[in-house]
Amino acid sequence: MNASELNVRVARKHAEALDICTFELVHAEGQALPAFSAGSHIDVHLPNGLTRQYSLCNDPQESHRYLIGVLRDPSSRGGSQAMHELVQEGSLLRISAPKNHFPLAHAATRSVLIAGGIGVTPILCMAERLALSAAPFEMHYCTRSRERTAFAGRIAQSAFASQVQFHFDDGDAAQKLSLPAAIGTPQPGVHLYVCGPKGFMDWVLDGARTAGWPADQLHYEFFSAEIAASDTDAEFQVKLASSGRIVTVPKDCTVVQALAAAGVEVATSCEQGVCGTCLTRVLEGEPDHKDMYLSPEEQAANDQFTPCCSRSRSPMLVLDL
Repeated sequence: MNASELNVRVARKHAEALDICTFELVHAEGQALPAFSAGSHIDVHLPNGLTRQYSLCNDPQESHRYLIGVLRDPSSRGGSQAMHELVQEGSLLRISAPKNHFPLAHAATRSVLIAGGIGVTPILCMAERLALSAAPFEMHYCTRSRERTAFAGRIAQSAFASQVQFHFDDGDAAQKLSLPAAIGTPQPGVHLYVCGPKGFMDWVLDGARTAGWPADQLHYEFFSAEIAASDTDAEFQVKLASSGRIVTVPKDCTVVQALAAAGVEVATSCEQGVCGTCLTRVLEGEPDHKDMYLSPEEQAANDQFTPCCSRSRSPMLVLDL
């Protein structure tokens, strides 16, 4: 086990809403868990061998437990199904220490939080943190229906309930989210956060960018993505800067897979370009970015890429490996 990983026990599994369960995780040996901040997630190593990322949605001041919420996704590649069917109260799991690629900008003068479905998990944690510090914010929570709305009771009982608007797909038109009204025009110091299904996030982020929101005021985290194969995908080579060794990456193979076949291991987790675990510096060449982790500006710099899914536009990439 990696030194930064932890053994935890499922102390409680609770049906939070239709097809959504929460899992309360405690240290297997009763110790305090590492601290975390709003927006953090953990990697969970599942009984079927997969690794998935789940946001922590309990109070960061708690050190005795982590709480995650998991949607049973019918299009799952096996992760959510394993959590719902194979993981029970008392199960032992191996997890990573918390990581935060989706932190709050604490200098913000106001925050707009937008959650779609199970994307509420980090957003809720942010709302509670902002409320605790009396920072101005508003939250929009979009779900398919009331019965699929996790944490509705927790929000209703919170001190910030009046700052949250619910939007249901099956509700009347008047209560549905008006994106222009929710995000408004960008203002200095106002930050926008969004988490949810990829299509929902793309819609919000595209709307914000069209409205002129600067990149440094937009915050988001993808947890799944479709890696699109392209007719232009071709064989290329990667060169390891430390040794000068050259490895060929076939058209139907990822950089991570090609390196592994050559005996070079790169740490991965999601294998979909959303978590940043495999992020690697690019010293020469032009990557073909297919990830959802880097911002458009970071991708344009072409000095790093995600070898689990991204490829190359140039015949060779020189990697800091």
